[in-house]
Amino acid sequence: MKALCFEGIRNVQVKTVKDPTIEKNDDIVVRVTSTAICGSDLHLIHGLVPNMPKGFILGHETMGIVEEAGSEVHKVKKGDRVIVPFPVSCGHCWYCEHDLWSQCDNSNPHGEVGAILGYSNTYGGYDGGQAQYIRVPYANVGPTKVPEELTDEQVLFLTDILPTSYWGVDIGGVKPGDTVVILGCGPVGLLAIKWAIFRGAKRVIAVDCVDYRLNHAQKYNGVEIINFEKHDNTGEYIKEITSGGADVVVDCVGMDGKMSGIEKVETVLKLQGGSKSAIEIASQAVRKGGTVVLVGVYGSKYNLFPLGDFFSRNITLKMGQCPAHAYVEPILDLIKTGKFDARDIITHVLPLDQGEHAYKIFDGKQDNCIKVVLKP
Repeated sequence: MKALCFEGIRNVQVKTVKDPTIEKNDDIVVRVTSTAICGSDLHLIHGLVPNMPKGFILGHETMGIVEEAGSEVHKVKKGDRVIVPFPVSCGHCWYCEHDLWSQCDNSNPHGEVGAILGYSNTYGGYDGGQAQYIRVPYANVGPTKVPEELTDEQVLFLTDILPTSYWGVDIGGVKPGDTVVILGCGPVGLLAIKWAIFRGAKRVIAVDCVDYRLNHAQKYNGVEIINFEKHDNTGEYIKEITSGGADVVVDCVGMDGKMSGIEKVETVLKLQGGSKSAIEIASQAVRKGGTVVLVGVYGSKYNLFPLGDFFSRNITLKMGQCPAHAYVEPILDLIKTGKFDARDIITHVLPLDQGEHAYKIFDGKQDNCIKVVLKP
């Protein structure tokens, strides 16, 4: 089969690899009909996630048709059209039973963190879905059948960015009347803006430095935009215009944010886990007693983390990998009833064979690229 493989830093290639097969009785093999490139995939190709071997198949936003099912699979069957949530979850450990699906204790043989499809050996070593086929383990837990009347584009993002963006707003406690700051106007950030509006936020402020992304955010109902490159101290500016800071700040940027010169050197030397620029803005932009949520992916340890700023102002910090399974069905209901639609963020639909080009324009923020969907 054809698959998009990691071949080194900023080196992604479409290659011919072996077809996946059933390895355990609760596996399925899915023929991929649509898959997407996620901002988190860029962390991999930038070398910010360890244990990423050459030839590893990328991708954790995947859906398609069940081609083959193991003998113990009962949730779905051959021919079913399914989306596959990005965490690999066993369904019966303490964490899965308490809706912490992304922290499954049994799915990652390589470490203590939860497993993720297509996200290096550190996160389980499972091949991803930017391919013609994917093996999906624990098929009685993750894969979810979707209605035939809904298009792939309507439901594909249930695999990751729809649950992740909603989860960030949800655990941030966004409620009617709140002022909410969204850091980053990539796919997750744009959807977090829409969810904040959906939950009744009175004021939503979107922050980025890419004009076409900010322009897209501004199309949403009443959203204010800030280009952080036009302010000496964006966090303090937000505090000023909000008369004390936002109720909730959601960081949708993560470690791939704009780095200072020192951070670049420290990251190369493995003394820093990437940029913390969004965290610094958040520490200043949130009001006293407010909440900061980190849904952008972060790496290892960070020097000069603004812990004192958070502590002295009674800030609540929440963060982590979204337990996507818990949100799939509720969001699917909203899609089916027409109450939520994420398709406006799709700017490019390309064949899998153009995957290298897709990564180039997404990573380089070229051609007004916001979200790429690939068709194997």
